[in-house]
Amino acid sequence: MTRAPRAAGSLVAPFSASIRRSSRLVGVALVLAVNRLGAQTPHDTVTVTGIVVYRVNPSVADSSSDRRFDNPHYISFDRSAKADAPLLVFFPGTGGRPQNTTVFSDVAVKQGYRVIGLEYVDTPAVQQVCPREPDPGCAEKVRRKRIYGDDVTSLIDDRAEESIVARLTKLLAYLDRQHPGEHWSQYLKDGQPDWSRIAVSGLSQGAGMAAYIAQRTMVARAVLFSSPWDNYGPRHVLAPWVTRGSGATPSDRWYAAYHRNENTADLIARAYSALRIPRDHIHVFTLEPAAILSQNPNHLSVVTNGATPRKADGTPAYLEEWRAMLGDMR
Repeated sequence: MTRAPRAAGSLVAPFSASIRRSSRLVGVALVLAVNRLGAQTPHDTVTVTGIVVYRVNPSVADSSSDRRFDNPHYISFDRSAKADAPLLVFFPGTGGRPQNTTVFSDVAVKQGYRVIGLEYVDTPAVQQVCPREPDPGCAEKVRRKRIYGDDVTSLIDDRAEESIVARLTKLLAYLDRQHPGEHWSQYLKDGQPDWSRIAVSGLSQGAGMAAYIAQRTMVARAVLFSSPWDNYGPRHVLAPWVTRGSGATPSDRWYAAYHRNENTADLIARAYSALRIPRDHIHVFTLEPAAILSQNPNHLSVVTNGATPRKADGTPAYLEEWRAMLGDMR
């Protein structure tokens, strides 16, 4: 399953056509029906594998928040894990939900992480907004506003209190209040996420968020699925922020994967190279999706419930690759 990125020009469909098609389809993602929780405390669920699950709406974690993008955050962990286990924060793709990648979350928990699948403002997507803009820095400005709440662009209407950092901070503080014996505050420092203790991961737009955070601030690990592929202009030049390399997080902490037949595969490969992710840390998946859940099914199949192919015994076909990307934190 693991291969070095292929050279540009080897897509089944013409590259430029696939980019145009992907820009139209970037908002398509697997969306599972989720019941909004009305309770003011997290809902505990202990699965047969011993994994504890909390589902917490952003409006519950932060009472001052309105109900935009208010699907539940998905928190999972094993009570028997070591007390100082690293936290993995996973950002869904455009139109996705934290509950869409619970199989991967379970694997991460078994690798020794606590996991938060974070609900955040994910539409319009970066690549829905920026290809129409002449500014090469558009993608970075949108990501910066969406992650940190900095008012650097009017192209999206994200509010500061809805930013990724604000939501993660509020959620960790809320979990610590509700479950003081679990020490969720260990992932905060001076009222902000302590990124040195946090691994970041995501799919599609969410992987781009993880990459931007890891480039700006040293994180424990970066685990990217099928993104970033921020680009501009008719020649699909990589966004300047992507070409700045691995940045604050050492390159040996970066891991990535994509499917060789997804629409933007060659552009993703170029981005991973520009980010200086080691070639032996990049996994190129090749199996057929388990289900056709969008018009770009290979894109979802790398990590999404229902789309990820399975082995004969029912385990995810990419289980060993996921484990290699996550590392063993037990």
